[in-house]
Amino acid sequence: MITPDTADSAQAAPPRGFLAQFWRLVRAYYGDPAARRKAWLYTVATVALTIAQILVTLRFNIWNRDFFNALENRDRAEFYGQLLTLLLLLVAAMASAVAALWAKQMLSLDWRRHLVHRLQTRWLEGGLHYQLNFMPDAADNPDQRISENTRWATAMAVDLLIGLLGSILTLASFLGILWTLSGPLHVALAGREFDIPGYMVWAALLYAVIGSVLTLLLGGPMVDINIRRNAAEGDHRFALIRMRENSEGIAMIRGEADEDRALRRAFDRVIEVMKDLYGRERALMYLTSAYTMAAGVVPIVVASPRYFAGAITLGVLMQITQAFLEVTRSLNWFVDKFPLLADWRSHVARVAALEDTFEAAESLEADQTITLHVGPDEQGREVLAFRDLQVGHADGNVVIQDATAEIRAGEKVLIVGESGTGKSTLFRAVAGLWPWGSGEIRTPPRERMFFMPQRPYLPLGTLRAALAYPAGPDAFTTEEMTAALERCALPHLVPRLEEEDRWDRVLSLGEQQRLAFARTLLHRPAWVFLDEATAALDEENQDSMMRLFREELAESALISIGHRPGLDVYHDRTLHLMRAPDGARLTVRRRRPPPRQKGHGRAALRRVLPRRRQQAARQAVQEPAPDDLAP
Repeated sequence: MITPDTADSAQAAPPRGFLAQFWRLVRAYYGDPAARRKAWLYTVATVALTIAQILVTLRFNIWNRDFFNALENRDRAEFYGQLLTLLLLLVAAMASAVAALWAKQMLSLDWRRHLVHRLQTRWLEGGLHYQLNFMPDAADNPDQRISENTRWATAMAVDLLIGLLGSILTLASFLGILWTLSGPLHVALAGREFDIPGYMVWAALLYAVIGSVLTLLLGGPMVDINIRRNAAEGDHRFALIRMRENSEGIAMIRGEADEDRALRRAFDRVIEVMKDLYGRERALMYLTSAYTMAAGVVPIVVASPRYFAGAITLGVLMQITQAFLEVTRSLNWFVDKFPLLADWRSHVARVAALEDTFEAAESLEADQTITLHVGPDEQGREVLAFRDLQVGHADGNVVIQDATAEIRAGEKVLIVGESGTGKSTLFRAVAGLWPWGSGEIRTPPRERMFFMPQRPYLPLGTLRAALAYPAGPDAFTTEEMTAALERCALPHLVPRLEEEDRWDRVLSLGEQQRLAFARTLLHRPAWVFLDEATAALDEENQDSMMRLFREELAESALISIGHRPGLDVYHDRTLHLMRAPDGARLTVRRRRPPPRQKGHGRAALRRVLPRRRQQAARQAVQEPAPDDLAP
């Protein structure tokens, strides 16, 4: 039984902190046997090359001392010797930097590939991409989260984590140098004298702490602002895509002015968030500009007393300055990267929210009690059967109540009912796309079923690929495709089989529906489900398409949803979904098959159809009599 409590509990994703969200991405990548080898190879290469860069920086620190000592001593030979050493250091720095960049790029690219593939697979698995449209509080814009947020969640992670590792190693390397070179500072305070050992280290720590605290105070709100920015950007992009996909309807009704207002409102939300973000970035700029400029002067000022006292040479002073800069740069990693950290956290949060939605959907599906049996029944028959079936929405509202029926292989059954009684939803449950409900459904194997919605899906690519879908474009011969198109009154499309185009825009809806029938004729499924699949066809074309199931596809079971007069002549019986306060009820009316006259076939059907349409038109406004019902 569906209840709001069940839906709400399934939707409530477990609370996760940021570290838990990020760890889930890391664990999935490095723990996947298919990706593990490359992941660790690129990671080890990145770390090793980062260490090589730090070693070059350490050697450059020593070069600083020797170079400025040569200047102070006016030693020309040593001066030129240090220039040669500098050239070698520059070559080593370039080589290690480029190699480290390559390793980071490969690591982030492979991680993104793994994450995108994993999310796409979960999104497409079991029709989850469709079910998300009906889930309350589902993550918005999954396309943006998969295409864009995964890029920054992985690339920024690699950049930030390798930068953090480099900062830690640099700090460990230069702290010892700074401690040794700075020596003790003699201080006289309030009549007392004492020495501060390694005072430059303490000065660097104090300088870094001040910068970090001020950065956190000024930039703290940027995390939430970036999350809002990502959401606003996604909403605006979705509005643009939606307008493009519905451009014909908008143009026909002259709705451009209203669409422009809606797009402006969507982009105004982007502007508002960006103003908040830019304001915070300007506040941080006050700090970082002054902080960075002062960092080059502060160590010289702090170390100058020992230089003026003759305790250290100019070269040592410059070495101390460079070591101080490296230490503060390492300690200020948080200060320098805070805007990037805030942006990165927003991307990770959006990817994690999408995964939470996937898990919530899977949990919701597991909590429901619709039992789907695939395969023959107890008597070994291939049937479509409902037993005490209840179908509802994710929010707990019941659409269909206690449906019980059985459709045998080869039967032709029409499903009718008022709009909103759950006809299409019943098809979704049969297809395994609708987990919300209870009861039992027995279906044939999924590969033996073929569903035809009102608007067929035509993939990008050639017309041949669209006609063969979901099989590959080479699954059928040109002769088979030509025959199918000609049978479905589309001979003009035969010369265009190899053309690539947006066929969902090039073809009219009627042509698309006939193309779907041609596709069905090629695949020849054992069970065909039509959901208003002839709604855009005129009577002649509808009759021509429906005759497929009396002639070429006579052995196939046919289950149709439709309202148009004349459809019932092609079906053996009708299932009625009757609206009721607690959910639509399913009743069954058995139909006599069309009379088998002499010359039975297309001509006979044409003679019968006008009379049957008149009968169907009269029956469409009548309730089924109780004595007409059959199990």
